[in-house]
Amino acid sequence: MEQTMPVPFDVKLMNMLATALFLGCGALLVLAGVRWAIHHPALSIARIVVQGELEHNSAVSLQANVMPSLKGNFFTMDLDETRRIFEQAPWVRQARIKREFPSTLAVTITEQDATAIWGAEGESRLLNSEGQMFEGDSADPDLLHLPHLSGPAGRSQEVLAMFRALAPVYAKLDNALVALAESNSGSWKATLQSGAVIEMGQGQEEALSERVRKFVESLPEVTGTYRRSVASLTSADLRHAGGYAVRMQGVTTGTSASGRAAVKK
Repeated sequence: MEQTMPVPFDVKLMNMLATALFLGCGALLVLAGVRWAIHHPALSIARIVVQGELEHNSAVSLQANVMPSLKGNFFTMDLDETRRIFEQAPWVRQARIKREFPSTLAVTITEQDATAIWGAEGESRLLNSEGQMFEGDSADPDLLHLPHLSGPAGRSQEVLAMFRALAPVYAKLDNALVALAESNSGSWKATLQSGAVIEMGQGQEEALSERVRKFVESLPEVTGTYRRSVASLTSADLRHAGGYAVRMQGVTTGTSASGRAAVKK
């Protein structure tokens, strides 16, 4: 009867090492092949498709802005980083990015909705409907109809909210509110379409709205007393306790809560 001789331990060890070496080399070859395939020029992004309702951007201008900053190919590109790069472009509020095999990047753009111009002339930026600042050409003739708002740093949302509260009240004068400013001390100043400037003083939205409402309701009677129309108003100061002072073309008055007016020449 033939007997099988046991394999010596050193032979077993050499076989195990040879197998491990073979498997390791195979794995390295596979990884090298994958790496080569991933970084092959054939897998580069060859096409960017931009979608969305674009009014202030075009697919060509967006590609020109972002292409130099894009990194990676179809497989290695970081989509979150790519989204951030697109959202840094002017007028872009939100970008959604997805890959489309084999070499296309699909981008859906949502543009900013300009609601107001923020800041001093020459340093102004744009505000969207949420009161957030964004980059854009505030000198664009198509934006000249937007209201001008200003105030302390970090107060853009509050100033926009105050504008929205006061605009309907001033509209009753057929003289639209076109600018609103908050000072560092919290005092408010309004400018109307006619150029009239209204000093409203300090106050929260409810108190200021009520102050302006009383002014708007009583102004026609005051201007009528001096045979003037509401359109003759050039300025008003609502900071007086119990009343206000107005200046009309050719007339200056101080008006008390009781409705009496004294001409100040």
